[in-house]
Amino acid sequence: MKKNKITLTNNITCFLSNSFLVKMKTSLKYMRSPPTPEMATQEVPLNETLAHLKTESETLKSKLEEERAKLHDVELHQVAEKVEGLGQFVMKTRRTLKGHGNKVLCMDWCKDKRRIVSSSQDGKVIVWDAFTTNKEHAVTMPCTWVMACAYAPSGCAVACGGLDNKCSVYPLSLDKNENLAAKKKSVAMHTNYLSACSFTNSDMQILTSSGDGTCALWDVESGQLLQSFHGHAADVLCLDLAPSETGNTFVSGGCDKKANVWDMRSGQCIQSFETHESDINSVRYYPSGDAFASGSDDATCRLYDLRADREVAIYSKDSIIFGVSSVDFSLSGRLLFGGYNDYTINVWDVLKGTRVSILFGHENRVSTLRVSPDGTAFCTGSWDHTLRIWA
Repeated sequence: MKKNKITLTNNITCFLSNSFLVKMKTSLKYMRSPPTPEMATQEVPLNETLAHLKTESETLKSKLEEERAKLHDVELHQVAEKVEGLGQFVMKTRRTLKGHGNKVLCMDWCKDKRRIVSSSQDGKVIVWDAFTTNKEHAVTMPCTWVMACAYAPSGCAVACGGLDNKCSVYPLSLDKNENLAAKKKSVAMHTNYLSACSFTNSDMQILTSSGDGTCALWDVESGQLLQSFHGHAADVLCLDLAPSETGNTFVSGGCDKKANVWDMRSGQCIQSFETHESDINSVRYYPSGDAFASGSDDATCRLYDLRADREVAIYSKDSIIFGVSSVDFSLSGRLLFGGYNDYTINVWDVLKGTRVSILFGHENRVSTLRVSPDGTAFCTGSWDHTLRIWA
């Protein structure tokens, strides 16, 4: 009996040794040569697999850049040399909206070109009449840092969210004394803070981006997740929907320095741009939908042409060392407005790449900027607790 036990032990030891040798040989073979389809079923050390995939990824990236470079025949400012320069124009503060008790973090215009919704670190969401500067509605959120807000296309609802990881929709009514909080509907739920939200071309769907590295499309009525978008390697900070009525794409930017263009139907990333040197805080489509601009903590704004699949312009000056928090185009697309962390708004000539104006007024960093739907004015929100309307 004892002899049988020893024999059994020796057999097990021998089996384990042979198994170990097979695995070692497999690993050495994998290190010497690239993987073959037959090896897919064999065990391969995880760190070697990752190293191989990273190398392959970098190779494909460099090939992609080479292909893009082949199409790069001329710079935008060279094409625009014969275009007449912009003359002097004066823009100044026409209205100041006061009422928030802390930093203004986000704002959006209503399609009626008159009303504005803003959100703040004080936990309040306020609907303003931009003409009279009166407050029409005010909602106190259950958390501070309401980082995102948006007006519904119909003007009958607003959406907002922030550190509560949710996107909540509040229906608006003509009764200004009505308790909006009682009608609140929680639509979206992320696993980290909500950084931006935007209704699609109807009140029935809303697009959100989050610190959990994803974007998502939701049905407002049921709160159901319709599509999720995975592709960023860090927090997604901003998004913008393509301006076309039939547009099914949107662009997002984040802490991974990437600007990704997504197909809303498939959930796939269809284009990606990685030329910024720091976080992308803001993205905005060109009015035609053929390009988009981005603003970053690297103190530059950049223009990307979707048809050329590349960056076509950089808007920067050596004297500008502070980050860009928000960007937007004029209605014609000739001007690009940028809100900066040094309390200023820089106005750029999109074609020539030159700065045509610099606006002062805010007493702290400009956190949000949006041009009105009719293009006659633009609104900025700031950490100085105020919003300003410029024209």
